[in-house]
Amino acid sequence: MIRRRSCNLLFGLATILLGAALTAHAAELYLGTWKVASATVAPWADPARKPDEAEMKSLVGKTVTFKPKEIAGPRAFACKGPKYKLSDFSADMLFQGAFGEMHDKDKSRDPAKLAASVGFQGASWKVLETGCAAEVDWHFIDPTTLAIGLNDYVYVLKKQ
Repeated sequence: MIRRRSCNLLFGLATILLGAALTAHAAELYLGTWKVASATVAPWADPARKPDEAEMKSLVGKTVTFKPKEIAGPRAFACKGPKYKLSDFSADMLFQGAFGEMHDKDKSRDPAKLAASVGFQGASWKVLETGCAAEVDWHFIDPTTLAIGLNDYVYVLKKQ
């Protein structure tokens, strides 16, 4: 009887520790420092209006640091008290639904092809929502590469 309780206790403790380790591993996906490596004009940008190059140039090369209770970096991304939420998005939902909206307006615009044009491969991606006032969603191209949409540019960030 005592052995069974000990085994149950050990199994319960191991389950709790495994759950904590998996949660910590998931958190590692975005916590840390990321560098804005590049920017390209977004597929949804109006070709008749050129996006603000000065803002783009001021952000490329800068770093963004995700901390448990803060996002530190350029004002466009900084946030106190983020409420992090990781979700899985399909191509039509990326960049706050921009690719889905493009498809709704013009059925020849395939969300998967639009996603591929800015570096996304596959059918589903992790997206980090922060609950911050800037309403920037952080899209994982892969575990070390993020993409965000801001003012008609797609910025690509690399984990440092």
